[in-house]
Amino acid sequence: MRRVGLIGATFHDARSVMIEGESGLMSVVPAAEFEPSNRRILWANGAVADVISAEEPDYVRGHQFDAVWADEFCKWAEPQAALDMILMALRLGSDPRMAVTTTPRNIEALKRLMAMPDTVQTRSKTSDNVPNLAPTFFTGLQLRYGGTRLGRQELDAEVIEDNDRALWKRRDIEKHRVREYPTLIRLVVAVDPPVSVAGDECGIVIAGLAEGGEAYVLGDYSRDGLTAAGWAARVAEAYTHFDADSVVAEANQGGDMVKRVLLDALPNAHVKLVHATRGKQTRAMPAAALYEQGRVHHVGVFPEMEDQMCSYDGSGSSPDRMDALVWALAELFPQSRAKPKVRAL
Repeated sequence: MRRVGLIGATFHDARSVMIEGESGLMSVVPAAEFEPSNRRILWANGAVADVISAEEPDYVRGHQFDAVWADEFCKWAEPQAALDMILMALRLGSDPRMAVTTTPRNIEALKRLMAMPDTVQTRSKTSDNVPNLAPTFFTGLQLRYGGTRLGRQELDAEVIEDNDRALWKRRDIEKHRVREYPTLIRLVVAVDPPVSVAGDECGIVIAGLAEGGEAYVLGDYSRDGLTAAGWAARVAEAYTHFDADSVVAEANQGGDMVKRVLLDALPNAHVKLVHATRGKQTRAMPAAALYEQGRVHHVGVFPEMEDQMCSYDGSGSSPDRMDALVWALAELFPQSRAKPKVRAL
């Protein structure tokens, strides 16, 4: 193989995971020379790997390879369009091949790829990699996700179909996904704080409303294992980056703490506390209806949040990212929500 394509969801992903990551090419083949400015890797035998972002499928045009490594395919913004361009570029050598590595998700592009007659599938469970993981990592995942639909996907490498009992359908999200968004008249950061310190995931979602009455989901800053100061800093980062108008935070758990840490991180921000008075499914129904009506667009791909949306049926672990999304849309579309108790700070 002389000409290789390394394709990640973004250039940053390709560099930080595929090239410079713990198991990246520079660790496996340290003799290779990485030229970040030229976006390529050189080997002593003359082989060259071009580093490409899947964000711009047309950028693949003009390239030609005899091998491609495509990583986290299901995370790509336009997986089918990018795949089509890659297949057209696989035209060198006597037997050009592509290796696709990804966490499986229920998207049409992956299912079509798996159904191709010349596709060979291999599956690796998280348990197969335990010797290379921190001792508490796998145990923690098993406790949280073992036996769940999300666990079967993330831990056992299964492609899980949409849950018929879930409020969202992946087709509604895919149909209205966009790459760009118009001028927004309102922009909020919604927060679903974790119940325990440095424990559960903190849901942090950014969404805005356009003049025509359609919403755009711009970011998912959610993360687990954060202290109160840590997730407040994440909220502040999102708020500043997107120049948001306000923060909306659920305060059923630790209301005074939520108020204090947010104002410490964002002393000049408009912060609103909301209290859930109904179950998650009931509160989420108006938001799901907006998706069915085509009034909500995801700007890019948010795999973890979309998995929660399309799998949660009222049972299992708390969908913190989905909860934050629901609070954001309730704030942007107050006429459609079941009225919560609200207290402005």
